[in-house]
Amino acid sequence: MTIEDQCILGTNFQFEGQTQFYKGKVRDVYTIGDQLVMVASDRISSFDHILSRPIPYKGQVLNQIASYFIEHTKDICPNWIDAVPDPNVAVGKACDPIRVEMVIRGYLTGHAWRTYKSGLRTLCGVSLPEGMKEHDPFPEPIITPATKAEEGHDEDISREDILAKGIVPEDIYIQLEDYTRRIFQRGTEMAAQQGLILVDTKYEFGLLDGKVVLIDEIHTPDSSRYFYQEGYEERQANGEPQQQLSKEFVREWLMENNFRGLEGQTMPYMPDDFVWEVSQRYIELYEIVTGKEFIKHDNSDIQQRIEKNIKNYLK
Repeated sequence: MTIEDQCILGTNFQFEGQTQFYKGKVRDVYTIGDQLVMVASDRISSFDHILSRPIPYKGQVLNQIASYFIEHTKDICPNWIDAVPDPNVAVGKACDPIRVEMVIRGYLTGHAWRTYKSGLRTLCGVSLPEGMKEHDPFPEPIITPATKAEEGHDEDISREDILAKGIVPEDIYIQLEDYTRRIFQRGTEMAAQQGLILVDTKYEFGLLDGKVVLIDEIHTPDSSRYFYQEGYEERQANGEPQQQLSKEFVREWLMENNFRGLEGQTMPYMPDDFVWEVSQRYIELYEIVTGKEFIKHDNSDIQQRIEKNIKNYLK
């Protein structure tokens, strides 16, 4: 059985009462009445491009981490999920998405570090302190929003521009910032219990009956970056790279293979051993982040399993 035979690359189900189907980078989304059915595929994206091969169990990992954290933050912010009828599926309320991605960063890492290293000292209108090193913590977490692009790259935007352009009304935006800080704080505390540091992440919100609701995944390796707590201080003091649990190693592999998602660049082919390494890293992250053992569900006929479980739920 090939890797592709064990993965869900995409779906094309037809459910009773279905009115819409949308294929995102990673999820296939079905609208049925006022409900959304989200299928987490095994597709993987980086630099806003879908990579050449799927990753076994990745969809299950993402769906189960997301539903775990959404369950553990519902006392802070209402969310869209009603049920998880299959390891790869979440069902919930259809909301009007807010076209701003709330990115929050506790450390000078990734995009923030690349901006800083270039000599800039502001990011999304937020001032960055002088004298910082890569992976240093900010005095307090900073919010660096991005506009949600239908296609292509999401773009950095400041709070001032969001309000000036009327993308989000001020009272709603204040609510988004409050939820973002509080959910990040909860995620930080939960990560610390597992010996991890939640470095940065992003949240997406929607409106349901005029109220802000948390939508999409949270605190997964696709949306977040984690460091191992053990040895963090020592590695910082010695100027060594931090040990990460995130998708950053996939980005690094792509860059080593001359791909950054720029025009004219060719997506490199991922060999089997690297695909399985990525799969194992996702599973490891699930187990470390949640403190639970990852149970591999039977993927011998994954399409049929998912369709059957969704139909049984919708009955």
